[in-house]
Amino acid sequence: MQKLIISSSPHLRDKTTTRSIMQDVCIALLPAVIAGILFFGYRSALIVLVAVAAAVLSELIYCKATHQKNTTGDFSAVVTGMLLAMNLPASVPLWMPVVGSIIAIILVKMIFGGIGQNFVNPALLARAMLALSWATIMTKFPEPAFGNLAGVDAVASATPLAAGGAYSIGQLFLGNIPGVIGETCKLALLLGAAYLLWKKVISWHIPAAFIGVFAVCYLIGTGFNVGLTVSQVLSGGLILGAFFMATDYSTSPTTDLGKLIFGAGCGLLLFIFRFARGGQSEWCSFAILLMNVVSPLIERVTMPKSFGEVSKHE
Repeated sequence: MQKLIISSSPHLRDKTTTRSIMQDVCIALLPAVIAGILFFGYRSALIVLVAVAAAVLSELIYCKATHQKNTTGDFSAVVTGMLLAMNLPASVPLWMPVVGSIIAIILVKMIFGGIGQNFVNPALLARAMLALSWATIMTKFPEPAFGNLAGVDAVASATPLAAGGAYSIGQLFLGNIPGVIGETCKLALLLGAAYLLWKKVISWHIPAAFIGVFAVCYLIGTGFNVGLTVSQVLSGGLILGAFFMATDYSTSPTTDLGKLIFGAGCGLLLFIFRFARGGQSEWCSFAILLMNVVSPLIERVTMPKSFGEVSKHE
């Protein structure tokens, strides 16, 4: 007679691991990375490689210095490096992705306990700190030169947010515009987002609420100017932020309702920031970072009560 094996929950298991999830994110980011190289030249690839190498090395050195288990094999540092690089112009000096990766990994991730313990998105906070510290460098965007892998000289070109409708919807969608490496080609970003949704790495709740609330608010704020609203949705880092940044597991709620509230908050804040500034600056990073801070509260409010829990009023 076969023995009855009794074990603790959970009893349902799958093959999903942190490593496999992070590898899927890397795959999803590849179309945007390739598009960035095609538009801004080989230097985009160099910045991505430097950022990833610096992130992985920073985590390895920290683990060695603190006598902790080496966690670089989970690919989370690779994802952080890639996301940081995608938020940088192709014209930045190579020391900047190194500094950004060190900030992201050491100051934002590892000091707080490593993956899953950070309270804000590491790549976003690093990008924000770089933007505040070296604003001139971070706002110098090269003109795209599609197919010219040698790239172009750095010039202070106006992004669509500052150009005031100078770019067509087609240019905004395909990425033939000035901007940071990974945000310009919306087609590439949406391909990556579709992959993440297909693999169920992310759900639709945060991106839909983020983009939807922003679009509705901007539509109302501009007197139902559909063209300008679509242009704003396709400008800046909204698509990149909604699908790849705001959906970070560690810094967003886990409940469906919480995700909707979180995404809606991101969209509302981005609308307020952009509309108040006349669209002259990119505020997506700051909108997500502010919502990261209130994510635990949203989680607490929207978490369903455990079965059998006694009400405090009883």
